[in-house]
Amino acid sequence: MAPSHLSVREMREDEKPLVLEMLKAGVKDTENRVALHALTRPPALLLLAAASSGLRFVLASFALALLLPVFLAVAAVKLGLRARWGSLPPPGGLGGPWVAVRGSGDVCGVLALAPGCSAGDGARVTRLSVSRWHRRRGVGRRLLAFAESRARAWAGGMGEPRARLVVPVAVAAWGVAGMLEGCGYQADGSWGCMGYTLVREFSKDL
Repeated sequence: MAPSHLSVREMREDEKPLVLEMLKAGVKDTENRVALHALTRPPALLLLAAASSGLRFVLASFALALLLPVFLAVAAVKLGLRARWGSLPPPGGLGGPWVAVRGSGDVCGVLALAPGCSAGDGARVTRLSVSRWHRRRGVGRRLLAFAESRARAWAGGMGEPRARLVVPVAVAAWGVAGMLEGCGYQADGSWGCMGYTLVREFSKDL
């Protein structure tokens, strides 16, 4: 499927359940890798070992004392990712959420945008997910191009001196990072825990 076969429009209310499932599936694809990355950093391993040692004085089972902190830490990472990226944000100043549609009604991708936190920050992609059945077929690039056009129009309407788009990417999502770099984006920010990066931010002046 070529990008020219796609159209992008605002999501209809009856499409919301399908879009939510798409977002949740997208999070599931990366949450295990993000959890593994986060919990194998030296500070996290030290904290897990300390928690296990403490639990051994409370629990009768050595195996339970060893596994319980790991289970709770993995669950916390997964719940955090699902809460952040697995739901639909309210419509913002840039409109949407938007869906990529194949043909007359096959929804295959979703995009949501929001203004930056302060003047000059440009626009931010808050959700970007493609159905697993439509990946590697140009849907992500089509949504990204649409996001750039919306960011330009919004910056012009707000009288901003420049148009800029920021896209956050989970550290384990190498395919998305590669697509952004191929489209001229550069990694210029990140956030994480205990000094280790979990999400990188890619940006591009438009």
